[in-house]
Amino acid sequence: MPANSTYSEILSTTIANYRDKMADNVLENNVLLKFLKEDGNADPAAGGAELLENLMYAENATFLWYSGAETLSVEHADTLTSANFAWRQANCNIVLTGLDEMQNASDERKHNLIKARIQVGEATMSNGISEALYYANTEQGGKAIGGLQHLVADNPASGTVGGISRGDYTFWRNQFYDFSTEVVTASATTITHAMNLMYMRTERGTEKVNLIVAGETYFSFYEESLQAQQRFTGVEKAVGGFTGYKYKQATVFYDPHCSSTRMYGLNTKFIHFRPHKDRNFVVLKDKVAVNQDASVTPLFWGGNMTLSNANRQFVICA
Repeated sequence: MPANSTYSEILSTTIANYRDKMADNVLENNVLLKFLKEDGNADPAAGGAELLENLMYAENATFLWYSGAETLSVEHADTLTSANFAWRQANCNIVLTGLDEMQNASDERKHNLIKARIQVGEATMSNGISEALYYANTEQGGKAIGGLQHLVADNPASGTVGGISRGDYTFWRNQFYDFSTEVVTASATTITHAMNLMYMRTERGTEKVNLIVAGETYFSFYEESLQAQQRFTGVEKAVGGFTGYKYKQATVFYDPHCSSTRMYGLNTKFIHFRPHKDRNFVVLKDKVAVNQDASVTPLFWGGNMTLSNANRQFVICA
C-alpha cells in the first residue's frame, strides 16, 4: 500500500460517492441498455445457481367453443417452462502506486487522481459490457456475456440458448432475413423490404418491435433510404440523448459495437440485462500488493443477458 494512509481514506470516500451512480451511468450510455432499463428489464437478480427466465411456450389447450351443458376440458395444460443462463463475471482494477503518492502529494491532487482512475475504470467496464452485448457466447473463451448474436441468431434453427435446443423447439427461434439466402443484394433500396417482412413476422397484436439497432453498413442503408423524403417527414427522433430514425412503432439507432452487416429488431420487453445485485459495477475494498509498492482496488460486474421470448425478435444479416 502507498505509505500515506490518506490515499486509502480519499479512495474510500470517492468510491462511496461514486458507487451508487456507476451502474446508472453505464445503463445511460448505451442505447440498448437504456431501452432495457426503461422497460424494467435491467433490474439486478438476487442470485441462484443460474439466471432463470420463465417462458410461455404454448397456449392453454383447454380453450374450446361449447354449447349448453357440453363437457368442458379440464386437462392439465403445460404452458410454461424456464430458460437458464450462466453467470458471467468481469473485473477491472484501479491501481495506485507509491510513485503516484509521491507525485500527487496534496489532498486535492490525490482526490483528482483517484477520481480520474475510477472514471477510467468505469469507462473501460462500460465499453467492455457494451461490446459484449453483441457477442455470440464464444468470445473470451466462452466466459463473456452471451449477447445478441447468441440470443437473436443468424441461424435460429440450430444451437442451444438458455438450455433449450432451438433445433427441437420452434417457439424458441427468432425471425431472420439473410440477404445471401434470399439472393438479394443488401442496399438502400432493399433494406426497407427486409425490415417490413421482419416487422410483420414479429408483430403479435399490440406486441411490436420497439428498438432496432444496426451496424454501420445497414444503418447507412436505412438512413440513405430516407433521405429523399426527409424534407416531407420528421424522421429523426431523440431518445435520452441518442438520435435515431423512426420506423413504424420502433426507433432505429446506430451502434458502433454492432456488426456492420447486422440489424437487430428487438421487442425489449423480452430481452433482459441481468446483473447480480452484489456485483453490479461494485468497487470493493482496496487490496495491498504483497510484492509491490501499490494498492489495487477491484471493480466487479457479474450477470448476463437473457431472453424470455425469441419469436418477437429479428435479425437481418448477410
